[in-house]
Amino acid sequence: MKSILLFMPYGSVGGMERLAYTFYNKYKELGYKVYGVKIIGLNSDIINFGEDEIVLSSKDFVAYSKIDRIKFYLSIPFKLRQIIIDEKIDYTISFGDMANCFSALTKTKENKIASIHSLKSVEITKLTLMNKLFIKSYKTIYKRFNKVVCISKGIKQDLINNFSYAFDNLKVIYNPHDIQYIVNKSKEEIEDIAECKIFNKETIIFLGRFSIQKSPWHLINAFYKSKNENRNLVFIGDGNEEVSDFLKKQVKDLNLDDQVFFLGRKSNPYKYLKRAKILALSSLYEGTPNVIAEAIALGIPIISSNCTEGIVEMMSHKKKIFKEEIIFTESGLITPNLLKKKLEIPRESDFIEEELVFSKAIDLVFDSYSSYRIDIEKHKGHLMNKFELEKVCYDYLNL
Repeated sequence: MKSILLFMPYGSVGGMERLAYTFYNKYKELGYKVYGVKIIGLNSDIINFGEDEIVLSSKDFVAYSKIDRIKFYLSIPFKLRQIIIDEKIDYTISFGDMANCFSALTKTKENKIASIHSLKSVEITKLTLMNKLFIKSYKTIYKRFNKVVCISKGIKQDLINNFSYAFDNLKVIYNPHDIQYIVNKSKEEIEDIAECKIFNKETIIFLGRFSIQKSPWHLINAFYKSKNENRNLVFIGDGNEEVSDFLKKQVKDLNLDDQVFFLGRKSNPYKYLKRAKILALSSLYEGTPNVIAEAIALGIPIISSNCTEGIVEMMSHKKKIFKEEIIFTESGLITPNLLKKKLEIPRESDFIEEELVFSKAIDLVFDSYSSYRIDIEKHKGHLMNKFELEKVCYDYLNL
């Protein structure tokens, strides 16, 4: 029996972690022995691998002193190497820069597959020591990978153009999705009565981490500008406390307390997504956000900022109509990029033009809602082909 090691930094409910869990279930179904290895494993983790889980530390990075954190970093390749040897691993698939770099340093001979999940020229804005090491690695230790998966064409081109990526091992493979699993989970009931009532109104949903990258304050401003008492805005997720505190203050300042709801992290976000009318993304940059494919699978129209070329790749099959700054696709609308000069929480409360366009997109979808639902249902099969789970799983291992 061939064995696969899935290596990731955390077990939270972000896109990379959900992807690793999707791989875990499918590879087991296909007859592989699969291990989920987390650098940090916490009691609050949503993504868990049961008896197949291995945790390198049960203490978060922030709980380490600077010296102890460096010592822990240095120990990771050796710990990972020992696991690979002990469990006779045939394939290691790592998720994101940190896991990729540690995987490259083990000096083991299994088939090594790395994956890049975001537009690095936008994500890496501060040249911290860690970021400098990541950039250096694109020209050095990434040669040790049999394959480096980029989850969109834009990400691959970004590495080549902006980081002089030095090796011929880049491969574009879109994130896979277990469509039947998503559909089945979406059918579960929302047990909390108060949460159920929220969805009695036309509801826009945000699903993801609270982070500067996701810039959810732009979504709140756009929602405010399209203000309609029959609409609600729901946030599923958690993350950066500074971002969370800013959002709650923003909602209070705009008098939106009775229309904007923060429901926290959910182990099954699909039952909430299914009951929403629109999925909204206001990210400053992305790779190919998993939640877009999940919304398409459930027939939920999407409004997204044009945060990467990968958005258009995911949301369109053939239809790309440009009209008054908005891109119309089979699965929804794409509005202008919201990224300004700095990746930071805004210091001023002024509205920007791009938020007004996003607001207009919200009104456009609600004004012709049935036609948007028909469009996405009609083209769902073509849109989802590139995310077919079993094909993607084999594409990763096909070396």
